[in-house]
Amino acid sequence: CRRCMQCDAKFDFLTRKHHCRRCGKCFCDRCCSQKVPLRRMCFVDPVRQCAECALVSHKEAEFYDKQLKVLLSGATFLVTLGNSEKPETMICRLSSNQRYLFLDGHSHYEIEIVHISTVQLLTEGFPPGGGNARATGMFLQYTVPGTEGVTQLKLTAVEDANVGRRQAVAWLVAMHKAAKLLYESRDQ
Repeated sequence: CRRCMQCDAKFDFLTRKHHCRRCGKCFCDRCCSQKVPLRRMCFVDPVRQCAECALVSHKEAEFYDKQLKVLLSGATFLVTLGNSEKPETMICRLSSNQRYLFLDGHSHYEIEIVHISTVQLLTEGFPPGGGNARATGMFLQYTVPGTEGVTQLKLTAVEDANVGRRQAVAWLVAMHKAAKLLYESRDQ
């Protein structure tokens, strides 16, 4: 590349070219001056990134610091698979390599994250005086390799007053943020 992909400055002896470590595009120093950690690509120290990538990397760093532990710990849900009429109580958690959702109860299921096509947070009502609706569950659609069509999965937070309910809601919020991050990073 002979010009900055952001401001179109021509590269020469004074205007050096730099590569964003996230997207790989060429930029001048002014357009690629932010140094941000990039954990998902195993860079331990902060690396040079363009402004757009730096924004996403900041969001990812926040996710790693705050949400990932919640997903790895898991939570208890009533799980309804496909057209089944009877939900099963299962613990849903993210695998340690962050590639699978594990569902464990009387049955065991592993859903590969890359095969999830739809993630929809299920909510209930709005509190008096305004505010956010509370998360009650999640609807997922995914494909199973070697089969046709999509499989549906519904997670419902167990209605009880103990810690399990709070943990399930925290897990739902973390999973929703993870899906949003994945969706945003696919656009880059």
